[in-house]
Amino acid sequence: MPKQALTPKAPSASARIHADVSNGRIVIHVEGRFDFNCHQEFRRAYESAGAFSEYIVDLMGTEYVDSSALGMLLVLREHAAAAPVQIVNSRPAVRRILHIANFHTLFMVT
Repeated sequence: MPKQALTPKAPSASARIHADVSNGRIVIHVEGRFDFNCHQEFRRAYESAGAFSEYIVDLMGTEYVDSSALGMLLVLREHAAAAPVQIVNSRPAVRRILHIANFHTLFMVT
């Protein structure tokens, strides 16, 4: 399957979200503030593309996450069903929030 970039239509005021699809996996990149203002854009990034064998959320450019972002990650986990969901490239402050929320027990967090 050729690599294609998916860009949601309506950008949020708080974050820029885009997804790359390749070989049955999707990588969702979140840049900026990952909060409630980007929930539709985040959901659209993976729902409009179908089902995947692996889901990766790249937080390299993420400065901030709030409780609604944690909820969005849980919804993604439900959507993924049995497929693995990884959270990668998180900054130390974001990784600390994920750890406090015990997300390291639900996701592979690196």
